[in-house]
Amino acid sequence: MPITADCHLHSSFSGDSDTPMEEMVLQGIAQGLTTLCFTEHNDFDYPEYPDLPKDYFLLNTDSYLYDLARLKEKYAGQIQLLFGVELGLQPESMRKNAVYAKSYDFDFVIGSTHICRGKDPYYPGFFEGLGTREAIQAYFEDTLENIRKFSNFDVYGHLDYVVRYAPELDRDYSYGLYRDILDEILKLLLDKGKGIELNTGGLKKGMREFHPCTDALKRYRELGGEIVTVGSDSHDADNIAAHFERAADVLKVCGFRYYCVFEKRSPEYHKL
Repeated sequence: MPITADCHLHSSFSGDSDTPMEEMVLQGIAQGLTTLCFTEHNDFDYPEYPDLPKDYFLLNTDSYLYDLARLKEKYAGQIQLLFGVELGLQPESMRKNAVYAKSYDFDFVIGSTHICRGKDPYYPGFFEGLGTREAIQAYFEDTLENIRKFSNFDVYGHLDYVVRYAPELDRDYSYGLYRDILDEILKLLLDKGKGIELNTGGLKKGMREFHPCTDALKRYRELGGEIVTVGSDSHDADNIAAHFERAADVLKVCGFRYYCVFEKRSPEYHKL
């Protein structure tokens, strides 16, 4: 396997996972991976939904770090475990995120857009009253604004996350339809020295392509982008490193020769 580091993982410390971290570590070892980076959710000001308890996506970071440190010691020499977080970004939460990101010595910080115009695209209500094109455009506009206002992250996560939950998934979606706004996003990330991730999680939902789509990855590389991490976005042990062989092939087709793993907020380049 050319990619041996999964850098987007959620254990039971994330609200939407009930998988113990140790179970995921053991699976990573069994698969022959060299590195797992846990990136537990922390979403300030996540909107209230009737099916979710209050503060569902607020992370108990101290408990998370304690358990990770215990497992790092227990499995030292078998696998590298890294301390990451996925920050849910939205304009109302920038100050909270800025303070939080400085409060811990993370190895890796993913910035992500989970909320657009006060709603999570995970819920069908996001698309109601909006055509799919308009909803996707709005999502990218909010993502651009998030990147303009916040800089303390290393890569932007699942850049076209919104299409994972679109009525037709990514069947009516392409880079070309949103070229102008996506180019603005990619250029701003490059201006800020930030990377992107190849996220394989959408395939589990029935998508045809990874996040972001292949043409967006190609465009990022054409613009000079080199920092790309790879993550399964797995919330269970079964999907760790899912589709990583295909991910390596896609990256090579897009012109990448390396993928990155962040340690102490600094990228290390690994040959594909």
